Amino acid sequence: MTLQTKHDGKRLYDLEQVRREARQSIEEGAVTKDYPLDLGRALSLLNEALATEIVCVLRYRHHEVTAKGIDSPQVAAEFAEHAEEEQKHMMALAERIDQLGGDPELDPALVAKRSATEYGKATTLTEMVKDDLVAERVAIEIYRRLVGWFGNGDPTTRRLVEQILADEEEHANELADLLAAIDPGAEPVKRIHSS
Repeated sequence: MTLQTKHDGKRLYDLEQVRREARQSIEEGAVTKDYPLDLGRALSLLNEALATEIVCVLRYRHHEVTAKGIDSPQVAAEFAEHAEEEQKHMMALAERIDQLGGDPELDPALVAKRSATEYGKATTLTEMVKDDLVAERVAIEIYRRLVGWFGNGDPTTRRLVEQILADEEEHANELADLLAAIDPGAEPVKRIHSS
């Protein structure tokens, strides 16, 4: 591996100092001395996102199991697919929290309090889709803000959040299409972006 250099041929950093600091703080894992963000705040924000994903997984699984009606098989299949994708988000966030030296908060009593989305009380297929669409829209807004907060300070986390955001936008569009299909009389939902 070649070291990046300035135009004048000097290194952008003192290699020996970087090596010394890496040896001195090995117990901190991936978090190096130059991590520019408030680490406590970063971990708190990620745990809030984790809680939101956990609630989304549970809501989608509940809707998958309790979906009734003529359109229920295809809608239940969509709920199952979304639950699987939300579970991947959940695990990716938990792993990133661990990489940053934090403890992924999975305590059910705390998850419900930290989640930005609600579990919901829907009993009909249309209500279920609406609950899930509202939750996706909430998640989209939050992930957009997280992208800005992590910015260039933590590009690894920013890229993770950007990927989750893209998935949530796709989910919202799919749910808007489902809503139009199962409730043609419903007010049209503005799509997040074109697929």
